[in-house]
Amino acid sequence: MANIPAPVKDIQFIADEVLDLAAHYQKLGVHQDIDVETFMTIVDEASKFLHEHAGPLNRNADEQGCRHEGQSVQTPDGFVELYKAYCESGWAALDGDEAYGGQGLSYWLQLILGELNTYYCPGWSNYPGLTHGARELIEHFATDELKAKFLPGLTSGEWAGTMCLTEPHCGTDLGLVNTAAKPNDDGTYNVTGTKIFITSGEHDLTDNIVHLVLARLPDAPKGTKGISLFLIPKMLLNEQNEPAERNTLGAASIEHKMGLNGSATCVMNFDEAKGYLIGNANEGLKIMFTMMNGARLNTGIQGLSATQASYENALVYAKERLQMRSATGPKLPEKPADPIIVHPDVRRMLLTQKAFAEGNRALAYFAGQQIEIIKHSQDQNEVARADRLLAFLTPIIKAFLTEVAMEATNYGVQIFGGHGYIREHGQEQWHRDAKIFTLYEGTTGIQALDLTGRKMLMMQKGQIGEMADIIQNFINETPTPHNDALQSYLDMWQETTSFITQQAMKNPDEVGAASVDYLMMSGYVILAYFWAQLHNSAENNKGQLGADFYNGKKKTAAFYFAKILPRCHALKATIMTGADPLMDMAESEF
Repeated sequence: MANIPAPVKDIQFIADEVLDLAAHYQKLGVHQDIDVETFMTIVDEASKFLHEHAGPLNRNADEQGCRHEGQSVQTPDGFVELYKAYCESGWAALDGDEAYGGQGLSYWLQLILGELNTYYCPGWSNYPGLTHGARELIEHFATDELKAKFLPGLTSGEWAGTMCLTEPHCGTDLGLVNTAAKPNDDGTYNVTGTKIFITSGEHDLTDNIVHLVLARLPDAPKGTKGISLFLIPKMLLNEQNEPAERNTLGAASIEHKMGLNGSATCVMNFDEAKGYLIGNANEGLKIMFTMMNGARLNTGIQGLSATQASYENALVYAKERLQMRSATGPKLPEKPADPIIVHPDVRRMLLTQKAFAEGNRALAYFAGQQIEIIKHSQDQNEVARADRLLAFLTPIIKAFLTEVAMEATNYGVQIFGGHGYIREHGQEQWHRDAKIFTLYEGTTGIQALDLTGRKMLMMQKGQIGEMADIIQNFINETPTPHNDALQSYLDMWQETTSFITQQAMKNPDEVGAASVDYLMMSGYVILAYFWAQLHNSAENNKGQLGADFYNGKKKTAAFYFAKILPRCHALKATIMTGADPLMDMAESEF
């Protein structure tokens, strides 16, 4: 399996020339000491560190997986040493609050670090990723006392974190949670119940693991309005805030999975485990959604990373593998055959991978900018707008980026032919690993219902909202060869939105029937906007990345508009057929 360095030039192009990180931070009045050179130096150093330490572990992590014994879990060989080096090098504390030992760098850099973690070793990436999410939630919602106890360890990476939602009888429907919490006289709680599918629930990377657990108090209302959130450490702390005594919890087992085998997925038992309430009673689900939304963005980026890694490996192979001659005559007459990159269908697959990876990176980084606006802007109107944008984009990013990752990694296998099916080349691992990204943190169907039912119908009142305004303003103000097509597909998107809204008033099933097709259409149109932006930035380039680089961007944009964006026509056609073809069949007729 190749360990190919991450495309740092592509990251620089998006961050600097497309999304203008310097102007972004200047406007916000934060991180103004992080110029483009500093930003990219940090990205480059992160890539070099992970290329050296994480990339070589990827194949073994998949083949060896995690091992469960008693209540403990052993991670794949090399992970303990990697985690120690990662923390000692300061990567765990990158954007952490300086008051708790963090470096105070930008969220955007942290987002890219997460992208690189998955790119080099997806099985490893969840350990620091979940810890970062737990740390952010505690920063926002915990008491000062809990922050003082737990944030230093979580910020440095000395301790790890998880979120514990799912139970054996309930997955998406968290209103069915029945893990029970009983109050103690000292203000703590004893929590009892079983949680499943808990990523990083137990491992040997840290001395302590901080679990964020949804549970019910004795007098809680039924349903989602009766769920509270508790912080439950694996190790209880002494007066010096050091791990002293094991809490009454543990991993009953680990799951044996299709992929992402280096990531421990645990069944966790809590047996009157001592915990602490976070926020107000019965408001746990609302608080947990802040972590879940961050996790959904990061899961979309995991899909982007899988797409990129599969593409990089396929591109190297396509340039080296000799098979047949070009239809237009030999390209390498001195060799027995031409490399397969000369064949149109191989180029179709490579360009599809490239278009998804690079366009989706722009979308993900744009969402990261919205998070930074929410965190730092002093303009409340700007904050509100960024919040609405992020709410609308989050289900699209989570679902679209991961669904197209399945397509892209499938092409990665296909380009290798039979060799792609063989484990030693690593392409089939990317396809297997990518599948979970469409499932955890809410399946594609759940994200689609969130977009159409909660965001479009309820919050947006049947409108697309600010994203449509951004695209329309770009078309009006920025001439590109793709503007006519972009306008046409924007109009199609708006017409389809109105159609679903009108149909839903007659039959609520119309929302579910259209939801996934509508989400995918939304993703394709938004990606078209970013490819028009990429084309514009490449056309007006700074010249620092080379003529071939910029020409490649413009030609990939042309490919996207010609070969991928027209998929929207088929999606619109299926949406217009409505719910009847799905709902008319009786259960007995299946």
